[in-house]
Amino acid sequence: MPQVLVICGATATGKTALAAECAKILGSAVISADSQLVYKGLDIGTAKPSEEEKLGVRHYMIDVAEPSSQYSVSDYQTAALPVVERYVKEGKIPVICGGTGFYINSLLFEMSYGHVAAAPAVREKYEKMAITEGKEAVFAILEREDPEAAAKLHPNDLKRVIRALEIKEAGGIKKSDLHDENIPRFTYLAVCIDYPREQLYERINLRVDKMFENGLLDEVQGLLAEGIDENYRCMQAIGYKEVLECLKNGLSQSTMRDIIKQNTRRYAKRQITFFKKMPHLVHLAPEEAVAENVIALLKDGNV
Repeated sequence: MPQVLVICGATATGKTALAAECAKILGSAVISADSQLVYKGLDIGTAKPSEEEKLGVRHYMIDVAEPSSQYSVSDYQTAALPVVERYVKEGKIPVICGGTGFYINSLLFEMSYGHVAAAPAVREKYEKMAITEGKEAVFAILEREDPEAAAKLHPNDLKRVIRALEIKEAGGIKKSDLHDENIPRFTYLAVCIDYPREQLYERINLRVDKMFENGLLDEVQGLLAEGIDENYRCMQAIGYKEVLECLKNGLSQSTMRDIIKQNTRRYAKRQITFFKKMPHLVHLAPEEAVAENVIALLKDGNV
């Protein structure tokens, strides 16, 4: 039987509920792999699970960082990997759940991109440059310093562009010289809930509408009142950055909703593309994506 269960895939597919149900049956825990759920105070826009939705199951890696922090995949791996290892050592099957592929890979595989520690000063320098001079200016530096890494990235993928520069300046090695080998740490089964595209988009639209009904605008304004503005990494999350931009430009709430829906749909497409490359990934139709079926797949162990 696999040592670890992964519930992954696009946003708004019901991963959180399925993971909690599976962990409850397994008598284990959920390790969140979402780059925004780590932040305290970002609840509505991240669809953070309520205590009721957790089903009494222990959830890790939620609310572990202040919104003012610059949380990285290396920080995540340092905190989350020992939790996974502990459950595996105890003979329990932890459930990793989320849509942030790099977080999931940092737990499942030996990956050298996580071996260079975060360098907040370097990161802050380039984040400020992106604001004052534009993302293209930051990307141009990467093209000069590490053209091979730049060739695999888009100028708009600012997080990874800055991370590559961070590795170069703080680690003294080019990102392109790091050979990220996918050496599994654990045997695992990965499950993805596979909604038809139009149905997925409708779920995304409904989720965004619900976020506004639950007070997303008030949540963002509350963060702004605490001094958490567009210069902080957490506010670059989909939902938050669009609200900030619309508030700055005096755009309507209806416009905010439409932009967030569009950007979330685009993000979902990127997630789907990313996870298609994951070994041992089983796609389940929505009607098949119930805990009992997933547990049965685990017991079969054919991964």
